[in-house]
Amino acid sequence: MKFVVNFLVLLLMSGCFFSTKAQSTLEQPSDARMEWWRDARFGMFIHWGLYAIPAGEWNGKTGYGEWIRHSARIPIETYDQFQSRFNPVKFDADTWVKTARDAGMKYIVITSKHHDGFCMFNTEQTEFNIMNTPYGRDVMKELSAACHKYGLKFCFYYSIMDWHHPDYLPRREWETDRSTDSADFNRYVSYMKAELKELLTQYGEIGVLWFDGEWEATWSENFGKEIYTYVKSLQPDIIINNRVGAGRLDMEGMIREGAFGGDFGTPEQQIPPTGLPGTDWETCMTMNDHWGYNKANTEYKPAKELIRMLTDIASKGGNYLLNLGPTDQGTLPKQAVTRLREIGWWMSVNGESIYGTVASPLVSTPWGRCTMKDNKDTVILYLHVFHWPDNGRLLVEGCMNQPLKAVLLAKPGKILEVSQHDDKITILLPAKAPDKINSVVRLTVQGPLDITNPPEIVAFNDFFVDRTKIELLTNRPNVEIRFTGDGNDPVDTSFLYSEPLEVMGDVTVKARCFRDGKPVSGTAVRKFKMLSPLAPKNVRNPEPGVEYQYYEGDWDSLPDFARLTPVRTGILPSFSFDPRSDKEHFGFSYKGYILIPKRSIYTFSTESDDGSQLYIGSKLVVDNDGLHGLRRKEGSIGLTAGFHPIRVLFFEKTGSDVLNVFIQSPDLPEQLVPQEWLVHEK
Repeated sequence: MKFVVNFLVLLLMSGCFFSTKAQSTLEQPSDARMEWWRDARFGMFIHWGLYAIPAGEWNGKTGYGEWIRHSARIPIETYDQFQSRFNPVKFDADTWVKTARDAGMKYIVITSKHHDGFCMFNTEQTEFNIMNTPYGRDVMKELSAACHKYGLKFCFYYSIMDWHHPDYLPRREWETDRSTDSADFNRYVSYMKAELKELLTQYGEIGVLWFDGEWEATWSENFGKEIYTYVKSLQPDIIINNRVGAGRLDMEGMIREGAFGGDFGTPEQQIPPTGLPGTDWETCMTMNDHWGYNKANTEYKPAKELIRMLTDIASKGGNYLLNLGPTDQGTLPKQAVTRLREIGWWMSVNGESIYGTVASPLVSTPWGRCTMKDNKDTVILYLHVFHWPDNGRLLVEGCMNQPLKAVLLAKPGKILEVSQHDDKITILLPAKAPDKINSVVRLTVQGPLDITNPPEIVAFNDFFVDRTKIELLTNRPNVEIRFTGDGNDPVDTSFLYSEPLEVMGDVTVKARCFRDGKPVSGTAVRKFKMLSPLAPKNVRNPEPGVEYQYYEGDWDSLPDFARLTPVRTGILPSFSFDPRSDKEHFGFSYKGYILIPKRSIYTFSTESDDGSQLYIGSKLVVDNDGLHGLRRKEGSIGLTAGFHPIRVLFFEKTGSDVLNVFIQSPDLPEQLVPQEWLVHEK
């Protein structure tokens, strides 16, 4: 191992084109308006509508959910017949709301209208609503009253997309028999506004208006601003999510730089690794694999996973909106109720560690997670212990505050012994955890908060070719960073960091902050490995573009395309879907060569919906396979300048169909693989 002090500044090159800001460009969310929502941290999402009647099954297939009309290509006249069958005689608003309350949830968001266009409320704007079913009752009115009775905030989901309304555009691509000649999208927006007025004037105070379905090209930034302003004119204190605009970056929940973004971000089916600092955000997530009721989908996330997800989200400053799909009879699935009951038991003991807390000030919590309440004179750190220490010692590193008191929330009358040495606070725990899922220690320390997290070890990648540059960063004043490369923990006589480092060879870098010769943070660790780059191939007659093979089929993961017969083959300039026959149930295999400009480490990533893989030569570099929403995965490989075989596989089942292939290196900002770099051999 060799360290070389380098006086060149490490240039961190980024291809990011988005912002984590979710706030509206019209009005920043006020603390007063957002206070209840930030304190709540935990809410119930409910997807309920006509799609509960087929319960996920159509023509012998059982993998559908709330998108069943689109995914199963059910004609509108056939789907409309569900209206005459909707009769949820077992629905009881009090039972639903009490179930949410007893689980520790503070608000309910329910689908007033989903993409199918069916309205679950009493509206004068369309006959396609619940009042014209055998049930004939306004369930939203009953839920609103129950929420008021039990102290929960009542909130509406409303879909911008509408597969039923004659003025909504575009039609589904398979609805070739539905003419668009007389459709008027501006008239549809007026219809939306009329319905939103009903929702915001007939059901009392609404906590959140949760828009969705904004991604089709007919919806614009200006429409979003218009609707946002209109909704606020009806209920000034309402909170509106970022899906009211047209700038959301898919399932990550963020918005593009400069785009209009409502009051909070909406990550879907995922938890941002470090939260979304500087903005309000809420992760929405299913308990099983579907938002709407699917009778065949009986595999639900266990309570342990759900409780730890709630904790993880709160520790990053977000809210958790946990979904369930009621049956057509109006009952909540038993599996969901069982899990909510278990969450409720945990929350009844530990709820104070979730409600009203803010993101953890601690970066390193190997034993679990941390949430916080900062009262200035005193600070409460809630230590969520997932992994009970075998030696009975719980360590909090980097905290220089004087510990005042430590107790287990499960046993608040028993004071735990606590001590401090340098940057470490040590809490002596009983031999057995009171809760196997998450035992919470409430640690009260003297304020104001004085925490130093381990330094950040910054480099392009953990892998490199020939050499790599490393920076050690901290935002704490009056500290110095000491580091090692021999596997030992840094001490006050270890290397003193002053300039970016250049590393040649495998090395484990450890770094720690010191003040006045004493450690004031935990130790950061990052391993670096030097790779031997792959040699290029000789391509005799390179021609622009890649070869493609196009397939049709219904898969849940990438098939072995080599065993299938392609529908079409040819040459494309890049990884596009131009020759496809349909927007669902298809796959592609692309192969060719990529011209690498310089010997280096390269990071490839695929962003796809559904599954994708990327190979360089015979090596699988990116594995993004499986059924999922738009998701990005990456992998790295060392390459020498010249031509390298590249193969990209993709399949689409239902829903969105997207494939983007990115490349990045220490000298190359992240970008889509340039077309001029792709060739095939003639």
